[in-house]
Amino acid sequence: MIRFILLQNRQGKTRLAKYYVPLEDSEKHKVEYEVHRLVVNRDPKFTNFVEFRTHKIIYRRYAGLFFSMCVDITDNELAYLECIHLFVEILDHFFSNVCELDLVFNFHKVYLILDEFILAGELQETSKKAIIERMGSWKSKNENWIKRRLESILELLLVYTVPVQFWSWLHHHCT
Repeated sequence: MIRFILLQNRQGKTRLAKYYVPLEDSEKHKVEYEVHRLVVNRDPKFTNFVEFRTHKIIYRRYAGLFFSMCVDITDNELAYLECIHLFVEILDHFFSNVCELDLVFNFHKVYLILDEFILAGELQETSKKAIIERMGSWKSKNENWIKRRLESILELLLVYTVPVQFWSWLHHHCT
């Protein structure tokens, strides 16, 4: 079972944190600090698996970000390493060459993507194609909703601004 997922930059700033077990806020900050110290100072020639308390941290560095997962000690490390890679591939597809700022400014979309294939700390979907198709349908529905909303706002603006302009024009020319 996945205990938590962290995306942190090299300076230790947490860009995404998803916890699947209940922890107090103070404990979360402590865990984030400890995990960052553990992975950032680790020699790159070592494996991407390291013991952490009574669990394992599986991590991978992409550019300036560390993607870390805390899992049970008996879980398969390679499956979770592939899970991290799948997550990065989907982010890269969805944001077209993802960068740290995409994660910061679109955090709600990143959580949505994460929730598409991890549910309650367990992998639910491993097909990149299936996840991208579901996200594509969500994206088109969302874009259609935004388009309809903008059209209704523009319609309201036209309805309420044209009479005001007309009355001000009439008042100006008739007095």
